[in-house]
Amino acid sequence: MTAAIAISPSIADVIRLVQRSRLDLSSEKHLQEGVAEVLQAAGIAYEREKRLSAKDIPDFLIAGGVVIECKMRNKAKKMDIFRQLTRYATYPEVTAIILASNVSMGLPPEIEGKPLFAASLSHGWI
Repeated sequence: MTAAIAISPSIADVIRLVQRSRLDLSSEKHLQEGVAEVLQAAGIAYEREKRLSAKDIPDFLIAGGVVIECKMRNKAKKMDIFRQLTRYATYPEVTAIILASNVSMGLPPEIEGKPLFAASLSHGWI
């Protein structure tokens, strides 16, 4: 059994920031560019496409080891997304994962002992 996970203010702030932004959802590349602009404008340090291995390259790695992975509805299958996030969670430098997506899917509160969060991209357009 795992302990309850509290969202640290920094992760909650990042989720809120991404969710409130009107990001360009025309392609995954445009989405990633928009997230980069939002993070930069907020003064949040990040590494873009930080290579964890030859196969695993999350879209963003922010301070403290938090991964932000961007996914678009038309491009990704839910099980493929989940497998990718699970792989990221196996790396010791990853402390938490945020899935920034317009894909509606259920997620567990953690993967491989790492907290997992969703930032819904539709919120900024409501």
